[in-house]
Amino acid sequence: MTSAKSEFQERSARVAPDLEHRARMTRQLRLYSTQRAAREGAYGDFQAARRAAGETKWQALMALDRHLLEFSEKLEARGAKVHWAADGAEARAIVLDVLSKRQAKLVVKSKAMTAEEIGLAEALAERGIEVVESDLGEFIMQLRKEPPYHIVFPAMHLSRDEVGELFHAELAAERTDDPEALTMIARRVLRQKYVAADAGITGANFAVAETGMISITENEGNARLGAALPSCMITLVGIEKVLPKLEDLALFLPLLATAGAGQLLTGYNTLYAGPRAPGESDGPEEYHVVLLDNGRSELLADPELRDALRCIRCGACLNVCPVFRNVGGHTYGTTYPGPIGAVLTPSLRQQDGFEHLPDASSLCGACSETCPVGIDLHHHLLEHRRRRAVTDPSPLWHAVFRAYAFVCARPALYERLISFARFGTRLLRWAARIGVAQAARLASERELPEPAALTFRERWRRR
Repeated sequence: MTSAKSEFQERSARVAPDLEHRARMTRQLRLYSTQRAAREGAYGDFQAARRAAGETKWQALMALDRHLLEFSEKLEARGAKVHWAADGAEARAIVLDVLSKRQAKLVVKSKAMTAEEIGLAEALAERGIEVVESDLGEFIMQLRKEPPYHIVFPAMHLSRDEVGELFHAELAAERTDDPEALTMIARRVLRQKYVAADAGITGANFAVAETGMISITENEGNARLGAALPSCMITLVGIEKVLPKLEDLALFLPLLATAGAGQLLTGYNTLYAGPRAPGESDGPEEYHVVLLDNGRSELLADPELRDALRCIRCGACLNVCPVFRNVGGHTYGTTYPGPIGAVLTPSLRQQDGFEHLPDASSLCGACSETCPVGIDLHHHLLEHRRRRAVTDPSPLWHAVFRAYAFVCARPALYERLISFARFGTRLLRWAARIGVAQAARLASERELPEPAALTFRERWRRR
């Protein structure tokens, strides 16, 4: 029986040496970095914007109960129905109940990480309800029967040749690698689904307490179609997505676009305030909003880790993480990969087995540096490691680190032992040659350069 940790190790060992995958990821993320840097320059003071956004989210979290009640009351006053879900099972049951009462058979779904988090699509499929992903990247991944690779760019690891072959095999489309032609193939398929759908399911980027409105930002217009055409709309939103005031969107919408995709502003930004009102030409007859907890309250109660709930799901920390770049999104085995996933997953999955994820970090601090709302992800990764070290029953693990701490606290001893490092490398090579398994695996994964003749300290003294 495999564990989440062993699966992570197996997948990372397979993906990390794949130079084609690494080159593709590097090209994608280099383009993102260039675009983001240019967009940051459009701000009078980008760091001040980050600080303002972080403080706004913090204040919202500190009064979350009040803001959620205000949001719920104002939204329901316009005819919407607000549901409260303590966990994933309750959220799935609520959505299934709504769809069952409407005898829904086909649902179009726009991007919703909360739906991925609770396995909603799988639960609906088990009840005989067809779920069609309408975001182009998510649609591609659905055809591949795989989860999204990235929070913002679900199919970023695929080439256009691979997408063309996929559409040829699954949609009987003519082979092509032209991006515009591929987009039109998906569009023709999806437009028919919008017209026939019984309900549309969306996520949400923000929930505005002051006005009782859901804010959705997107580049393709698919969420708008999923909201406007079906007779029933369901929005699944984490309780931490609340913003106090409507004017806060003037800061958060461009900040999300800049951090998430290197844009000045995302193509479509829409506010949903309830079902279709008398005299309106489109919109759903029924509008349901499911407020999802699923471990967020417990995280809010944790003074060391609660500020991770400020996350706006821009994916910026993934884009700068050297580990994510090398092992890819699927290696993590979670809805939220990368640094933010390593912090959130142990709290939101409501189960053990993912304590290893904070180790999937070089602790370079790039994630903290890039976060648009100033989450100290570097601190959180270390805090998760500290907690595991306290609870880890392994005496060997504790003994190793006690010895390491003892040596590092004594510079003279540390220098003396470092001088023997060159012999350790030679010993490792010898162990690999004679077939010691761990040494052979390590030697196959990385180069073992010849140690320098002199340590830095020795060179410094001689100069």
